[in-house]
Amino acid sequence: MTGAIIALVILSAFAHASWNFLIKRADDAEVFTWWMAVSINVTLLPLAVVLYWLNPPDSEGWIFLAATWILHLGYFFTLSRAYRDGDLSLVYPVARGTGLMLIPVSGVLLLNESMSVLAVIGVAGVAIGIFTLSWWGRVRSMLSDPLSVLRSPGIVYALLTGLIIAGYSTVDKQGVQHVTPLLYMYLMTTSATFGLLPFIMRGRTRAVFANEWHRHAKAIVAGGMFQFAAYGMILTALTVSRVSYVGPFREIGLLVGVGLGVFVLKEPFPGGRIFGAALVAAGAITIAIAP
Repeated sequence: MTGAIIALVILSAFAHASWNFLIKRADDAEVFTWWMAVSINVTLLPLAVVLYWLNPPDSEGWIFLAATWILHLGYFFTLSRAYRDGDLSLVYPVARGTGLMLIPVSGVLLLNESMSVLAVIGVAGVAIGIFTLSWWGRVRSMLSDPLSVLRSPGIVYALLTGLIIAGYSTVDKQGVQHVTPLLYMYLMTTSATFGLLPFIMRGRTRAVFANEWHRHAKAIVAGGMFQFAAYGMILTALTVSRVSYVGPFREIGLLVGVGLGVFVLKEPFPGGRIFGAALVAAGAITIAIAP
């Protein structure tokens, strides 16, 4: 990857961890997630109109937009549910890590990409690091009762989120070849604005939505801008780089997410996870320098 692509992905990683952190601090993670999407669609509507006028999607582009719309609807739903039921320092690495392990496979098998030996080593390092971050201290119980992990709703939703991440990453690599990346990102976020609303309205009054906005308006708008910038930069990187490299390298943001969970939210962090964090960082650097 070139220096410019590396810089884009690192900036994206910080922005991505930041909006995940803001969701975790919300009173209602699902409503907060919906408000973030609304803030993007309202604030950036003029930009989207200009981008559409200058370079509208072609017919193939609309197919990829429809696919990513459906996938991201599932992503926003499972991610907000994961944060409702689990810690940031656990949900974030599990969700991102599951996607990480599947993205290179889909890139090679579905998009005919290739990976150098050094890149494969880097991906393996990140995957092992994420496993260590996520499951440190739980290996013994997992070996004696492999299904115990599935009894935690937060982990189940995080695993589902990871599967969706791998799916939309592959779709979006193709989609940005037909649609301007920032317009692609804007249209994709409408999946949460319009698609997520019917699900989260169940059992909630209008007062819940109003309260979330009044208490967290600044955080909602900031989270929306972080979200748009984070994936907008990734989509831009995908126009010139391989998804099997960009996807794993962006997981350096796990270090930011785990750090926010531990030092700001005061979540537990067993000492052995430091080793996992070091492996993630080393693996990401290896991917960055791989040919």
